Amino acid sequence: MQETYKTRRRTTRQSRGMRTTAETEATTEPGTAGVTGEAPVRFDTKIAVLLRDDLEPWQRLNVTAFLVSGLGTAAPEVIGEPYEDADGTPYLPMFRQPVLVFEGSKETLTAAHGRTLSRSLPRAVFTSDLFATGNDRDNRAAVRAVPTGQLDLVGIAVHGPRNAVDKILKGARMHP
Repeated sequence: MQETYKTRRRTTRQSRGMRTTAETEATTEPGTAGVTGEAPVRFDTKIAVLLRDDLEPWQRLNVTAFLVSGLGTAAPEVIGEPYEDADGTPYLPMFRQPVLVFEGSKETLTAAHGRTLSRSLPRAVFTSDLFATGNDRDNRAAVRAVPTGQLDLVGIAVHGPRNAVDKILKGARMHP
């Protein structure tokens, strides 16, 4: 019997670890995929970081780390349970879901920031001024000194419903 496009697509998606429609509709306890052999979890929310595309590699890493650190305080449900290895050594909890990193131009970042504000989603910002400061107090003062529309944004992080975050990131591309 000839294989249909849908059958090939489903087989390809399964071989790549991607979910089929039936798997998407199934519910799984967060964090159990791979442990119990169940299908991977598909989250209703998305955590995303958008970086300006003209940053140096060290800046991209630094900005990403700072930005995501704020999301767990605003949305504690994104934090999973603590880790423990086989010897019982404890480790800190981390996000329950992946963090997707995108890049875009200064204009893309400014537009995404405006869309984030209009949707009132939890967000974090990193401005170019923060590269010149060395502590949290000075970082907050640097952001507070500039009106919203004049922030020289180099990165934002956002958490919210998948479709809302996708709309916010319009024009951005996945970070290479």
